[in-house]
Amino acid sequence: MSVQQEAGVDGEALEVWIDQDLCTGDGICAQYAPEVFELDIDGLAYVKSPQDELLQDRGATTPVPLPLLTDVIDSAKECPGECIHVRRVSDSVEVYGPDAG
Repeated sequence: MSVQQEAGVDGEALEVWIDQDLCTGDGICAQYAPEVFELDIDGLAYVKSPQDELLQDRGATTPVPLPLLTDVIDSAKECPGECIHVRRVSDSVEVYGPDAG
């Protein structure tokens, strides 16, 4: 199974994004899933593309790789800023994070 395979709830693809306005710069996400999250020079966390590029646009999303699903979910749960949002790609419904049902 390659890291490129995307995670999903019931097989649905998931993506993750960070609200930098709420980011506290703790870096917990980068410790849990450094393949997905990275702190930039501004001290805030951003998601990275599957090609390992830092995505600095507001609301930028990246696919959640299946092997890292638990790490990404734990990041969202442990984030003190509650700024990590994991949602379904198909309908943009948040499944983990502060806005999850």
